Amino acid sequence: MSAFLSLGRWIFPLPFAVFGLMHFMNAQMMADYVVPAYMPAKVIWVYLSGAGLIGAAVAMYIGKYDKLASALLAVMLLLIVLMVHLPGAMAGGEGATTSMSMLLKDLGLMAGAMIYAQSLAKDRSVIG
Repeated sequence: MSAFLSLGRWIFPLPFAVFGLMHFMNAQMMADYVVPAYMPAKVIWVYLSGAGLIGAAVAMYIGKYDKLASALLAVMLLLIVLMVHLPGAMAGGEGATTSMSMLLKDLGLMAGAMIYAQSLAKDRSVIG
């Protein structure tokens, strides 16, 4: 059972790497449908968040700056929950269910990143 559970350390970063690549492959579509209208330079935010997702995944895989990266990933996910998903979930209408599902998914991933930073991170050189 311990060997199975230890796979989580390698599986957890995988969605972030894939989501990050998707940000680069579909930047304009994500900018149009995901980034709030009040934010300037919407495509740049998509590229920055994609780079952050890929950077966090790489840091967790190689074990260098992984505590810092997973803590910053948790902050980024919290901002996405508050700025993107929460307004959509509270607005009602046909997209509210999707927004609530995405809110809960990102909230769970944020908690996972926090747990990773607290318990699994190997490099504690930047933040102890």
